[in-house]
Amino acid sequence: MNIAELLARCDFGESSELALGVSGGADSVAMALLAAQTQRPLTIWHVNHGVRDTSDAEAEHVKKFAVSLGAAFELRTLELSDGADFEARARAARYAALPAEVCVAHTADDRAETVLLNLFRGAGLAGVAAQFGRVRRPLLGLRRAETRSLCAWAGVAVLHDPMNQDPRFARVVVRNQLLPLAAQALGRDLVPLLNRHADLIADALKVIQDAAKDLDPTDTTALRVAPRAVAAEALRQWLMAETESINAVDAASIDRVMAVVQNTARATEVEGGFRVVRSSNRLRVEPPALRI
Repeated sequence: MNIAELLARCDFGESSELALGVSGGADSVAMALLAAQTQRPLTIWHVNHGVRDTSDAEAEHVKKFAVSLGAAFELRTLELSDGADFEARARAARYAALPAEVCVAHTADDRAETVLLNLFRGAGLAGVAAQFGRVRRPLLGLRRAETRSLCAWAGVAVLHDPMNQDPRFARVVVRNQLLPLAAQALGRDLVPLLNRHADLIADALKVIQDAAKDLDPTDTTALRVAPRAVAAEALRQWLMAETESINAVDAASIDRVMAVVQNTARATEVEGGFRVVRSSNRLRVEPPALRI
C-alpha cells in the first residue's frame, strides 16, 4: 500500500489543525489515517444520530479509534426520528452539529453520485458542478475501493451503516443499481467521467458567479436586463442565504422566481414553504410562518 501516493491525491488544505467528521465507516476511517500522516493535530468529530440501537456502541468505537491515533475526540448527539425525508433531515442536522471547515470523507464515487442526483432533481449548474461550501472534502481524488483497501491494509475495523444498502434512499439506488447498470451498458467506468464533467461545469460556473456578485438579486429591473444565467445564479445564491438551505436551489424554483421577475406572476413558493413576493420592483422572501 503506497500511503504517500494516496496522500498526494488528497487535499487537506493549509490549516495548522484538522477537524475530521468520522462516522466509523471505511471512507472516514481512511481519511483519518491519511490525515494522521500530515503530522497535524487532529480532532475527530462523531455525530450520534440516535436512530439505531447500536448508535452508542458506534460512538464508543470511533472514540477508541481517535485515541489510537492520538487525536482529540468530540461527540455530538442528535435526536432524530426515522420517517419521511430522513436522509435530508439527518444531513442537515449533522452538518449543523459539525464545525465549519470540517473535513468529511466524500470520495470521487460520492461526487459522481451527487452529480447524477442533482441532475435528476434539476438543480442546475451548481448542482451538476457538485460544489461544496462550509465543509472540506479532501478525498475527492480517491475512489471508494481505495479507502476500503487502506483500512484493510492498516488492520482497522470499520463500521457498516445498514442505511447504505437501504433502497428507500435515492443515493443507494444510484450507487447500487443505476451507476453499475450505466457502466455495463456503456462499457466504461463512469465515475471519472462524471467528476471531469463536474469540474468543467464548475469552471464555467465560476465565471457566472463572479458576474452575479455585482447583481442585486432583489432588483427585478436589474435581473430582467442581465443575462439569464447570471440572473439565475444571483437568485440561487440569494435564495440559499434567505432560506438557510444547504441544498442547491432546483431549476424549477428559479424558473418560477424568474416568472415573478418578469411580472408574469406576482409571487411563488420555493423549497421549504418559503414564498418569493414582488412589490415595487423588489423581491422579498417570506417565511412559511408569515403565510395566511
